Amino acid sequence: MKKIITLSLLSATILLASAYRLPEQSPNSTALGGAYLANANGADSAYFNPANMAFNADKNQITAALTYVGLAKIKYTDAQNPAFNSESKKENIVIPHLFFTSQEYNGFRYGLSLTVPGGLSKKWSSPYAKAVSQEFTLKILEFNPVLSYKITDQFAVGAGARIIYSKGVVKSDATAIGIPAKRDMEADTTEYGYNVALTYKPVKNLNLAASYRSNVDLNHEGNAKLYLSGTKLYDGGASVEVPLPAIAAVALSYDFGATTVELEYDKTMWSKYKALDFEFKDNVPLALKAAFDDPKLREWKDTNAYRIGLTHHYNNKLTLMGGFALDENPANSKYLGFELPDSDATIYSAGFDYKYSKSVSFGASVLYDKKDKRSVSQGRSTANPLAIEGTFDNASATLVTVGVSYSY
Repeated sequence: MKKIITLSLLSATILLASAYRLPEQSPNSTALGGAYLANANGADSAYFNPANMAFNADKNQITAALTYVGLAKIKYTDAQNPAFNSESKKENIVIPHLFFTSQEYNGFRYGLSLTVPGGLSKKWSSPYAKAVSQEFTLKILEFNPVLSYKITDQFAVGAGARIIYSKGVVKSDATAIGIPAKRDMEADTTEYGYNVALTYKPVKNLNLAASYRSNVDLNHEGNAKLYLSGTKLYDGGASVEVPLPAIAAVALSYDFGATTVELEYDKTMWSKYKALDFEFKDNVPLALKAAFDDPKLREWKDTNAYRIGLTHHYNNKLTLMGGFALDENPANSKYLGFELPDSDATIYSAGFDYKYSKSVSFGASVLYDKKDKRSVSQGRSTANPLAIEGTFDNASATLVTVGVSYSY
């Protein structure tokens, strides 16, 4: 049961990247559309490429930022029954970020980051969609202490620990479509993983970089309540394990003088997510077993993202940035649901950084993520009355990130 909670919750970020991943975590990364691995610099390199900390200026640096996320209403048009047409709620969310990198100590540097690598929310009020996804809310917070070492002037490595806390809520209510079943669940967990990175500078203006963030299985523990015809039939413990998937990325950046171009490819290992399998501490009433206790297949696939970022130093104070990306989605149409109506995305972004003084700079950026229209046919029948037979459209997200950096 708790599995339902967690995975559904994780699915809330579908508008920001493939499934529930959120690559953009700072003003620079938002401005560059996530193409920020080889050319990561400053305090936020602690998160995006800890190996690059070794090439930062020899001082302590800190960046604090906020990202506003606006999720547009998703429209679902049913191909068989107009009464099933649905529309999700528009959502507005604010996400904090914090980064720190140290000065050099005999070739070593340390760094810290506090980020939100996934999560957010998806809510439906229309009766048909509400039957499975009245609310899916997931909060994921990652604390990532890292260390880098400069092996030579051209080569550095970095590594760190992923300490992740996540909390989720899921609610559904099928009463309005003649199925008197409801659920209300909450769960949380703290889990651990690792990340590694390397950067190689074969010539002065060229950076080659690679990174890997490990898979972290989120084994949520919490409480679930199940109702039938207004009567509570279950109120007890539940658990579920879902992946926060591994990510492998490679990138190169080249500095042409005033302008730096970065090309990045990353692969997200979503194929680890095979099924949503709920586990209850106690027996679930037979009348609710099929709806909530039986495993739900997902059969996701690994996804690819292709990113390009441009950084132009307009003058000694002002830096301009822009980005473009193509991001695949992992969801199998056969098992797609209202908690995860995901589709491929095209991403456009821009931003700037302004050096206010020797020690202080501030930046702002905007990103627009447009999801493709997606049609789904799952074979609705008496045995499967909630199967999807229609089209999802109008899915998009707008991100605005602002931040300030200080060095000393």
